[in-house]
Amino acid sequence: MKNTLFPVFLTLLTFSHPALADDAAKASAPRPVVTEIVTPQAGLSSIWVGSVAASSELDLGFLRLGTLAERNVDTGDIVKKGEVLARIDASDLESELRAAQAGVTIGEANLQTARDAFDRAQQLAIRGVGSEVTLETARNDLAAAEAAMEQARSAEARAEDARAYADLTAPMDGVITSVSAEPGATLSAGEAVMRLSSTDRREVIIALSEEDAAGMAPDAVFEIHLLSNPEVSAEATLARIDPVSARATRTRAAHLTLAEDASAGFRLGALVNATLEGGRGAITTLPVTALIENGELRTVWRVSKDDRVVSRVTVTTGPRAGGRVVILQGVGVGDEIVIRGVNSIEDGQTVGPRIAARQLPGADQ
Repeated sequence: MKNTLFPVFLTLLTFSHPALADDAAKASAPRPVVTEIVTPQAGLSSIWVGSVAASSELDLGFLRLGTLAERNVDTGDIVKKGEVLARIDASDLESELRAAQAGVTIGEANLQTARDAFDRAQQLAIRGVGSEVTLETARNDLAAAEAAMEQARSAEARAEDARAYADLTAPMDGVITSVSAEPGATLSAGEAVMRLSSTDRREVIIALSEEDAAGMAPDAVFEIHLLSNPEVSAEATLARIDPVSARATRTRAAHLTLAEDASAGFRLGALVNATLEGGRGAITTLPVTALIENGELRTVWRVSKDDRVVSRVTVTTGPRAGGRVVILQGVGVGDEIVIRGVNSIEDGQTVGPRIAARQLPGADQ
């Protein structure tokens, strides 16, 4: 009897309290989901403005502290490998080297004296007119002189190396792209004096949006034209895209390797247009958060337009960048895809109204 009356009592209680009825309705209503409508990214760029840069750059400095005595090059100078670019004041180093060389001279004289003394003591011992004590003493003196000679030679080698550090030489052929110290400046060990850029390989650097980076083929080929003279052109191949975007522009630097036969007009710093050869068709991207990954299998939740029931759809993915992934197959333009909370949804579940990601708190930050 009690079990029969309880549902009736609960029903009467619900109707007598509208607030409870509203709560029950809300609890049973399908929950809203954060989704994105698939659109073709046909508007992605196919032409960019960039600049020519060296494929490798080195900041050059001295290995020890000192005062910059002379700088033999300036910005824009072309240098050869081994060429002396700058020197620090080497007066102290030269004094140390002369002292070390004098130590070697003294060591050689002492060593020769010890050898002569040992030879005499050995001959006397053979003839039986010299004592064993004298011979042993001469042997020890010779060993000490040899050790001192080795020490003097090591000191000389260190002094020669230190003196060599007073000269800053070019480690490769290139061009000086900047200088940061003038003669008379006191330099600490390792402080940059100038920047040397290689001239044997040049590259073009362009800025890609996250969407462009995601849709860029790893071996994309570009046609490069000088802005100052569009008739001068060359081919360049995508070498790499920086993994981190610039904080100010939210773009990522793409490095395009210029062909070896590119014109000398593509000098370092020159502005160029980079055009993706053949352009590219529309591509589709989704947030990585939309993916459900199980080994090699990748799926997403698609929401039906009529009854808002979700179904699992297998997709083929491409490159990823900036939190998005290229979708090669599996979804079409106009499909509504769940992009948040994908692990809390079941196949065949009815979901509530759509919430766009930009409507979420903090989406514009």
